[in-house]
Amino acid sequence: MSKIKILLDFEGQENTASLENYLKRDGYKAVQKVFKEMKAEDVIEEVKASGLRGRGGAGFPTGLKWSFVPKDIDKPRYLVCNADEGEPGTFKDRVILGEDPHKLIEGMIIGGYAIGSHQGYIYIRGEFVKEAEVLNKAIDEAYAKNYLGKNILGSGYEFNIAVHRGAGAYVCGEETALLNSIEGKKGQPRLRPPFPAIVGLYASPTIINNVESLSAVPWIIRNGAESYSNIGTEKSKGTKLFSISGHVNKPGVYEADLGTPLMEFINEYAGGVTGNLKAIIPGGSSTPILKADEVDNVNLDYESMQSAGTMLGSGAIIVMNDTVCIPKSLAVLTRFYHHESCGQCTPCREGTGWVDKIMWRMMDGKGKIEDLDLLVDVANNMMGKTICPLADAAAMPIISYVKKFRDEFAEFIKQGKCPSDN
Repeated sequence: MSKIKILLDFEGQENTASLENYLKRDGYKAVQKVFKEMKAEDVIEEVKASGLRGRGGAGFPTGLKWSFVPKDIDKPRYLVCNADEGEPGTFKDRVILGEDPHKLIEGMIIGGYAIGSHQGYIYIRGEFVKEAEVLNKAIDEAYAKNYLGKNILGSGYEFNIAVHRGAGAYVCGEETALLNSIEGKKGQPRLRPPFPAIVGLYASPTIINNVESLSAVPWIIRNGAESYSNIGTEKSKGTKLFSISGHVNKPGVYEADLGTPLMEFINEYAGGVTGNLKAIIPGGSSTPILKADEVDNVNLDYESMQSAGTMLGSGAIIVMNDTVCIPKSLAVLTRFYHHESCGQCTPCREGTGWVDKIMWRMMDGKGKIEDLDLLVDVANNMMGKTICPLADAAAMPIISYVKKFRDEFAEFIKQGKCPSDN
């Protein structure tokens, strides 16, 4: 494993959010290279060749996504950065926003140039008050030094960025709900097709990328696609940020090569598990849980996670030791997804409410053994039947928790409490 720092190269330095510090770390050199040496299509091909995939959870190839924007269309094109980061357990984008915002700004300038956009938006989670202040200050610095605005660095290219603060809705992390929110509409997902690359923000071609995805672009342009693609695995290229929390000695955000063994990451980066390992949520609260006896051969890449029956997701690793009550953990999640459902789709609106009631009746000591099959049945009837993946995000934990820890649920129902509470 290379252990190269692409996204966290600022660690150990002071005043890292400033333009002065960023320039010392080769900041904005990628933009200069693009303007001097590359056409828009060259940038897209370079990002394609790097193998960079979206870091928001879906893992879709970034360069390929950029190529979907129509070439000949008489409408403005928009580049939108999804900085909403509402997935429970996820806090990796927040680090870039608060500690190295110029990296994101430079990535957006390059992305905007590649797709022919002159206006970018950063949709930031409303609770990220400090990060929004840092970001706005960095944008002001970039305008003052002509890295943003008209005729950037004498190139003839214009690009502007506006920060849009959300109001705390998890569903606005879904890209079309995010677009509706920017437009001042109710933050509810849109039917697709048409896809945002054709009909997006203000009915114009729009590309939406994650903070981490855009922030990797300057390094790729400076060092070349081959250097990036040499890191990671055959299908999961580069490094990734992982936010790890729960029962580990050193929770935090770490950068690791894709393909790093999960337990190696936990032991070497996060200082190992405190207590006896019981389970791991590998990619944020919506991803299927793994039991302790399933994790030894799992690697931190998209394909390995899929083979293990789960997902890499946003890279939010939540470690649980044997003091955790699995039914209580699931009850917290069902309450969250019920609260965050926008209510647009019946399977999600009714389904999240139904499973929430079942779980909290169980928490009150009134659960029935039949509830376990009912939970799974309701979850299966939510999966794949809604406009956006929120229903799936609520259903996958239910199905995996009940399947893998059925005996613990049954004992909870029998005793009216967790066995560990005795």
